[in-house]
Amino acid sequence: MESKQGTRAEETSAQRGGLLQGLDVFVGGPIQHAILADGFVGHLQDAITTAIGIARDNGANVFSAHVVEKFGAETASFTPEQVSVRDFRWMRKCDVFVPVLPVLEDGTLRRTDGTHVELGWATALGRPIVLITKQPFVDSASHLLKGLHRVGSVQAIDFDEFTEKPTLLIDAVLAATERQREAVGASLVA
Repeated sequence: MESKQGTRAEETSAQRGGLLQGLDVFVGGPIQHAILADGFVGHLQDAITTAIGIARDNGANVFSAHVVEKFGAETASFTPEQVSVRDFRWMRKCDVFVPVLPVLEDGTLRRTDGTHVELGWATALGRPIVLITKQPFVDSASHLLKGLHRVGSVQAIDFDEFTEKPTLLIDAVLAATERQREAVGASLVA
């Protein structure tokens, strides 16, 4: 069933066209620590939904645990093993990882253990990262997060600027995947 849905999503993406045509974009961010008593954190859901929408509207094939798990409503129906295997598979397949790391009202990063694991996977696998978070990094961000650009291909978009102008994501994804797209284009010509 999942492969049929994936195929349909890819076909729809191919039919639409767009600047991100042919790219696999993995959009991540907090889930477990964003599920509150009254539902998923609204501004975070809006930002993730916007990132997914702008990528899809521009032709990308998007992988998102938030969509699959219905922003926490169905998270409990997945085992840790299923989530780990699924997300690692998506990371291996994606062309770019787009994590959304929101800041709490007290100025600290919202906890998101899974997204930080995915950032490690992306870096180790050589996947470019387009990080959406407050810039400059808040003090609570770890040294590893702040210094990730020294060991991986990392671009950052300020969270507030992204919410005001979501198309910033298109430019960042295109810049992050430029070498890859040039190589694919060259092989198609040869």
